[in-house]
Amino acid sequence: MDTDLLLGLLVSLLEPPIPENSALLDALAQADGDVDSAARLLRTRPTAQKGVKRKRSAGLDGWLTSPSKNSKETEHNSIDAKPSSSSSARPPQKKPLLIKETAPSRPSQTSHAKPPSINDVLRSPTKSADPPKPQRLVPRILATPALVAEHTSCTLHTSVLPPELASRLYYALLDASNTWTKNKWWLFERLVESPHKTTFFTRFPPGSDQYKEWRESANFWYNGNEESPAHHFLPEMEEACVHIERVVNDEIKKRPPFPLEWIGPSGRLEWHANVAAANRYDGTKESVGFHSDQLTHLGPYATIASLSLGVTRNFRLREVVPKEELPNRQAQTFNIPVSHNTLTIMHASTQEKFKHSIPPQSVLDAFRPAHPRPNAGPDDEIESSNSRINVTFRFFRPDFRPSTLPKCKCGFTCALRPDMKGRGADGLVRKYWWACFAGARNEGKGCNFWKVMDMKEEKRGPFYRPTIGP
Repeated sequence: MDTDLLLGLLVSLLEPPIPENSALLDALAQADGDVDSAARLLRTRPTAQKGVKRKRSAGLDGWLTSPSKNSKETEHNSIDAKPSSSSSARPPQKKPLLIKETAPSRPSQTSHAKPPSINDVLRSPTKSADPPKPQRLVPRILATPALVAEHTSCTLHTSVLPPELASRLYYALLDASNTWTKNKWWLFERLVESPHKTTFFTRFPPGSDQYKEWRESANFWYNGNEESPAHHFLPEMEEACVHIERVVNDEIKKRPPFPLEWIGPSGRLEWHANVAAANRYDGTKESVGFHSDQLTHLGPYATIASLSLGVTRNFRLREVVPKEELPNRQAQTFNIPVSHNTLTIMHASTQEKFKHSIPPQSVLDAFRPAHPRPNAGPDDEIESSNSRINVTFRFFRPDFRPSTLPKCKCGFTCALRPDMKGRGADGLVRKYWWACFAGARNEGKGCNFWKVMDMKEEKRGPFYRPTIGP
């Protein structure tokens, strides 16, 4: 998990207005990288003092006109010119100080200056000459598969597995998650950890050459922790893959291919799950902030199939607005409720256009599986749970296997990142680059290495090459 991901998690816990990045980073540093503590720290800080209000004048005349330069002198002369009721023999008395509202001076006969308009006087002064920011968009709820397909690059598939298999898989992963751990990484030279449990699965047989090589890919999920294991697919996961791969490949056939997307030796777009990352979210507070998935082994325009089991939670998508469009519009956020046995396919371009998160929520409904445990007795009750298990099935491309990836000056494998904000007018990402990823594992120290990825020079493929266009 990199700094952008941690910042996104912190921002998702705050209410507008959001502090500057420097304040967010300072709060994270003070909280030793704990996102919840940093959020509480920011909430308790006093807001910036607002500007001093304009001092109220004595009356409306004081708003409309400025006092005459000779107003004090005129007032003094008028007092002195007041006739005395006594004779000159009477000793002079000290005149009292007169406090009265200054009358507006009348314009001279020769002056052609136009008096100010009351609207000009009463109008609030402009704070700055910057153009107004576009209005913040209200998050939209996409509660049906049709709405998800209309507004995002994802598709939603309910009841994707047979109900009995969905229950068995949930039980198996729930039991296995007792040995899962919280992801740890370095931030500002401090070791921090995620708020939920996670693990990584591979479909390659343990002990095989493929397993040994792809074992390194698990380090990217664990941010370089060499001691973290890569588990082999559970039998229930193998059963689920039969259904999931069929649904994913049927959907891929309906969609146009993207440049650099994997097409396989057959020359057709094809998807096969060979690894999976799993997360367990307990209760209402365990969450993950906005992020896009690492493309280091997935390659450009990857397809990821996310299976939800257990309690219903919101899957939140927020678009990344290209730089050229930032002055004209704000990013749109979508909330997609994902219930038990629901498959969310993040199709090609999702990681390039959106960031996603699982936000905390105030309440949730307990989940009770439709079927008992496989070895349950006739009198055993079906237990309820407040946990959500999420399994993201992925296809790690052979042309992005660990041995082919560049290394930074620190000696670690680089991470592949898309130029999300530099998309063209057609919405396509034209540039990807390799960047140092050592900061997450090397006690927070990196080398700032980066270089543009060149698919041809690096001999990657086969991938889709459009016949028209760049």
